[in-house]
This record gives sequence, structure tokens and C-alpha cells, in this order.
Amino acid sequence: MARRPRSRNQALIIPEIKYATIESLDQEGRGVAHVDGKTIFIDGALPSEEVTYQSHHIKPSYEIANVVEVLKQSNQRVIPKCPHFGLCGGCKLQHLDANAQVTAKQRLLENDLWHIGKVKAENMLPLLYGPTWGYRHKARLSVKYVEKKQRVLVGFNEKATRYVADMNSCEVLVPEVSALIAPLQEMIIELSIRDKLPQIELAVGEGSVIVLILRIMDALNANDETLLKAFANVHHVQIWTQTKGPDTIKPFYPASAPILAYSLPEFDLTYPFKPNEFTQVNPQINQEMVHSAIQLLAPQAGENIADFFCGIGNFTLPIARSGASVLGLEGLSNLVERANESASLNKISNLKFGVADLFKMTPESLAELGKFDKWLVDPPRDGAFELIKSIESKIAPKVIVYVSCNPATLARDAGVLVHEKGYKLSAAGVINMFPHTVHVESIALFTVV
Repeated sequence: MARRPRSRNQALIIPEIKYATIESLDQEGRGVAHVDGKTIFIDGALPSEEVTYQSHHIKPSYEIANVVEVLKQSNQRVIPKCPHFGLCGGCKLQHLDANAQVTAKQRLLENDLWHIGKVKAENMLPLLYGPTWGYRHKARLSVKYVEKKQRVLVGFNEKATRYVADMNSCEVLVPEVSALIAPLQEMIIELSIRDKLPQIELAVGEGSVIVLILRIMDALNANDETLLKAFANVHHVQIWTQTKGPDTIKPFYPASAPILAYSLPEFDLTYPFKPNEFTQVNPQINQEMVHSAIQLLAPQAGENIADFFCGIGNFTLPIARSGASVLGLEGLSNLVERANESASLNKISNLKFGVADLFKMTPESLAELGKFDKWLVDPPRDGAFELIKSIESKIAPKVIVYVSCNPATLARDAGVLVHEKGYKLSAAGVINMFPHTVHVESIALFTVV
């Protein structure tokens, strides 16, 4: 139904400015307060602060608002390092001290475990920290040609909109990549397809290998190709192109270039990968995460261990270094291909990889895999519900290490493991994979009661 237009005599209602004391942070990094019996989510406010706010989204039981003025500041409030903070939607917590961010994320994890899964960890693991600036080795940047201003914008989307933020740097991207934003804007404006290039995906490997995948919606002409090659030469990057789906991604220039790779020095492992394949965005904290996971799993020679949602073998290969026999299962065949390549490169033979849709796991299909002493599970945001539900006592592993990128689905799955499958939540903790964002990475240890 069409919206009824406002009459000329109908005044625009501007929400009044109100006062609140902030109690906590929610999953979106907003301050939470209660005023006149309603829950108020206030963007830009921190716990213990006294603020004035103005609501822009009003419902019967809650409101969403922006801070107007901070009357009493938290001692954990800091000056954001990035000049684009508040406009760019990439980061939401730069105004909160980095250590306090991790503590807040741990509270969110504990709250989700209890309120969703009705479980509590017997022990909370030490918080895993890494670099807080210049850490991001993978990202997807939006591109927008603004015809009226004869400009090209390259960056993340603005907060709560689909517009591309007007930015010329990014403090969380690898510095070499941040420095490319302005030159990319200047180069793209010269392309004939400047209005048909909506996205750039980037990946950085060891040795400062940088790959830019340009999503192009029209063919490059000869001048475009010359401009792209010159850009690659000057800035020491590789240009790849994508014309349609992921299967159309291919190198453009230079024809011969170093491959992308990351390493896990503790396990003497090197992983080659393609720029569009999933790897952790923060390689330094990835090393800490793998170390922690292997410590919790404690793999031993002679054990039979499964690594579910194994990807390119980020955990599988370190587990195999223990001498255990390992099966890695993943839903995407290209990642399994890369995992086999890494196993061969690192001369590891006591493992095998397979392709399986783990979101359609059943007790019967799980039983066909055989019995494993231990599991490592590292699912995407949807979690591992069908896999967890399929556990039966005769094939139940004695230990499960669960790495999660979504505390809500971890909590849901933890509830099943604890209340239905005979496990206890022995330990859980937060991994600060994405500083200054609301993203919560975590790890949990389940053991048989």
C-alpha cells in the first residue's frame, strides 16, 4: 500500500532529547539504558556514562537512538584513531579502550551462553589479544562513481546505509593497503568502466604480496588495461578480475607473480591460498587461536581426530603434526583442494580431506564416518546444529573443541551438547580477531561428563 503523504498542515514530529545512564553494551556495540519502562539502544554511548540522546526508531517496547551529548564520560572512552570513525560502518568500537572491548565481548559471550544455551563455562580462558591496528589482511571494499561530483569513492559502507563512505585511509587495514585507497580512487575515475566496477576484494599474504580482485560489469578496453597495468607496477600489487560468479575470478596482471600464503611457525606450516578463498583476516591472532585450540584438544599420536568445517586445513595440519590420524571435512571442494595442496607442500600424510555438506548431517551419515577420539569444529556463523544433534553415545568423542564466529549459535549448540548429549562446558573464552568491531570470535572446550 502506498504511504499517505504528509499534509502541509501536518507538522514533522522531532523526538525530544532525553537523559539516560548507560548500563551495558549490546551485540551491536550500542549503549543500553532503560527509560520510562523502555529499553533504549544508544549508538555512541558506553557503560556507566550519563548521556542525552535522541531516538530515531521508536517502538512500543524499545527505541534506537544516537548520543546527543556525553555528560559524564566513562574512564574507558578514548579518542578514535581513525578520522572516518562515526561515518564509516566498518568499526563501531574505536571510542572504547581496546582492552575494554575484549572484556565487553567476553560478557556478551557469557550472556549468550547462559540466556540462549542455559550453560556456564566451568572456567573462562585467558583473553586472546593481537594487534589492534593494521591487522586486517582481507576485506571487501565498495566502489561508487559519483557522476555529479566526478569522483570515485572506495571504502566501506557508511554506518547503517548502503552509501560508500568518503574515506582516503583505513586504520584497521594493512598499512600498505590503506595507502592504496586514494590512488585507487584516482585511477578508477580514468577507466571507461568507472561506473561498472562496484567492488574490490583484497587479500594480503606474507612477503607483502597484495592481490586486488576487481569486480567488473563490462569489458576493459585497451586504455583500461594500460591504466591497470601501470597501477600494478607502481604500487607492486597483483590485479585479478571477476566478471560474474566466483568461478570467473582470474589473474589479469602480472602474468607471473608470487602466490599468496600465510604460515604457522609454531608448527612449521605454510599455507598457499587464492585471494577469494576463506582465510582468517588477522594472521597474527590466527596463530594464537590455533595454539590455544591445539592446547585444548591435546592431540596425541595414535588418536583418531575429526576436523569439521576444516577449510584449507588451518587446524587440520597442526593436529596432524601431533602424530594423530586426522579427517578434515569441508563443504567447498575448492577449499579441500587447497587443503590437500598444503598437506603435500608440508609433507604431511597422516590425514585425509573430504567434501561433505555438514549442514545436512544425520546420525546415520555421521556414524558412517566412524568413531573419533576428539573433534575440532569451526563452523561459519550458522553454527554446527545438525552435526551436534547427530551425535550418538556410541560414536561420541570424549573431547570437542568448538571455534565460533557467532556466540549466539555457539550458545545454541552448547545447550544441545550439555543438556542432551552428555557433555560439560569445561572452558570458554574470547579471541579478539576483529578489534574495534562488534564481531566476537570465541573458543570452547566440551568434555564428556
